[in-house]
Amino acid sequence: MSAGFTVYPAIDVRDGRVVRLRQGDYARETRYGDDPSELAETYAKAGASWLHLVDLDAARGGGYTLAPLLREIKSAAGLLVQTGGGIRSASNVEALLDAGADRVVIGSLSVRAPELVAGWIAQYGPERIVVALDTRVDADGCWQLPIHGWTEAAATGQRIDLGSMLAIHATAGLHHLLCTDISRDGMLSGPNCDLYRQLSALAPGIAIQASGGARDLADVRAARDAGCAGVVLGRALLEGKLDLAEALAC
Repeated sequence: MSAGFTVYPAIDVRDGRVVRLRQGDYARETRYGDDPSELAETYAKAGASWLHLVDLDAARGGGYTLAPLLREIKSAAGLLVQTGGGIRSASNVEALLDAGADRVVIGSLSVRAPELVAGWIAQYGPERIVVALDTRVDADGCWQLPIHGWTEAAATGQRIDLGSMLAIHATAGLHHLLCTDISRDGMLSGPNCDLYRQLSALAPGIAIQASGGARDLADVRAARDAGCAGVVLGRALLEGKLDLAEALAC
């Protein structure tokens, strides 16, 4: 797209298959193929430089399982890869880095133990850690932060809003933020650019990756114009509604 803007094709893996969930609901799964490595090669041939790889089984149950696939993708496709799912400890982070991950994506733990993630940002460097703040708005208009594959509230009886959590991580030196509007994830309803503009204003030094809802080139441009440094593309690519080469070149 433009200098500093990155298109991230996404591959979500569950039980070894390429899938997409709708609004984070594991009961609303669509399967797209049995060979995530082959799909990664297809994206590389289209011109992608980065891949966003998600272990959906680990996101809900813990224990990242895709290290062999990660190594295969790095070897066969030559892509830079940011990946996560079920990261709970420094040893998990190191295992992914050792397997070839260029960035490790930290989701639930970024909400439950931000001070621990802050230590990892300091230890491994801000270019190696992506904080994933996945959010949905509640009845009071507050952006809540569900965890464990989006199945649990962040803390019973405790309301930690998205802006406050972003401020905590920004103070810790965060550089890469992946933010998903859960209501739009897998729905092809367009990205929540109002949300991304707000986050860009709150933390102008953080590279925000838009996730959820992108369906066409106009949405990719809209995410860029909202101040994002990148956009994650999932279902639109899998269903042929958006051509990756065009997204990369437009």
